[in-house]
Formats: sequence, structure tokens, C-alpha cells
Amino acid sequence: MNQQIIYFPKDGKPTVVANEWQVWDGERDEGGIPDLEHGLHKVLVPFHWWITHHKNADVTNKVSKGELGVWFAADDDILKHADLIDEGKNLWPVVGADFPIFRDGRSFSTAALLRDRFEWHGEVRAIGDVLIDQLLQGARVGFDAFELRADQNLDIGLKQFDLFSVTTQNSWRDARTTQEAI
Repeated sequence: MNQQIIYFPKDGKPTVVANEWQVWDGERDEGGIPDLEHGLHKVLVPFHWWITHHKNADVTNKVSKGELGVWFAADDDILKHADLIDEGKNLWPVVGADFPIFRDGRSFSTAALLRDRFEWHGEVRAIGDVLIDQLLQGARVGFDAFELRADQNLDIGLKQFDLFSVTTQNSWRDARTTQEAI
């Protein structure tokens, strides 16, 4: 887990902020949420785990405190569970989309679906094998937070957002530039 992430709100500037969320894989702690009394107090649980545990008392307690969000695996069929995701819009302060390996781009589609079809307005975070090379594309499709792989430099990552001043495609952030580039 990285101590810091890049946060880039839709109408703001990218900055490095403290990472308050741990990503839990759903495998440790005998199927229960990790102990949040020590270290970070907020956790992203796998969506597949959420499906079967979201009505448990300890889960609803953490949700009511804003301490629990979910993350989607690259192969999660989020359209199949539209009802749970619609409910989640009022529950989860953060959702993550996992890149199991940097060249697997399915999580870009997850972010776009969350923003476009589900009208998700909360934070969508890229997690997993996230490289600085993916930041611009991620920001365009709907990610507004990036937990980079440990070997990636956050300062270099921030500079990626200043590489281009003109866009030629529409994105979640804004419409393409209509004037000619100079």
C-alpha cells in the first residue's frame, strides 16, 4: 500500500495527498474485514466479497461511518449487478478499479461505465499495477485518484497532466478542444 496517491478532482488540479484507504483482497482475516483499529481506518473490499457480506452488522456499521468502499476486479461484470451499484452510490465514499497488470485495460471501461451509465459522482480510484503512463487515459475516462505501483515516482506522475494543452477527444472531464492548436 502506498502512503500517498495522486488525487485529481474533476474541476481541480492534480495533487499528491495522503492515502487513507487500504485495499483488502478479501482473503485474509478468515473472511472478515481487516482490523481497522490499527493503521488505516478505511478499507476497500472486493466487490465479489461485498455481494455476499454487505448485510452483515460489522459491514453496515463500517459503511455508516464512511469507512468502507469497494473495488472492482477487471473481470467483474458491473452491469450484472447494477442494483447493488446503484445502492452503493449512497454508501461508498470511494470505489476502486483494479489493474491486475498494467497492460490489462478493462478497468478503464469500469471507470467509464461508473461515470457514464451509473452517474457515479464519488471518487473512482485506480489501484493495482498502475503506472504513470496510464494517468492521462485514466483521468479522461473517469478516474480521479491513482494509487501508483510502488516503483512509480509521484512527482513525475503529476507532470503527466501538463503534457498536453489540447484534447482531440471528448472525455469525462470536458469536451474536446474546438480551436486549432497553435
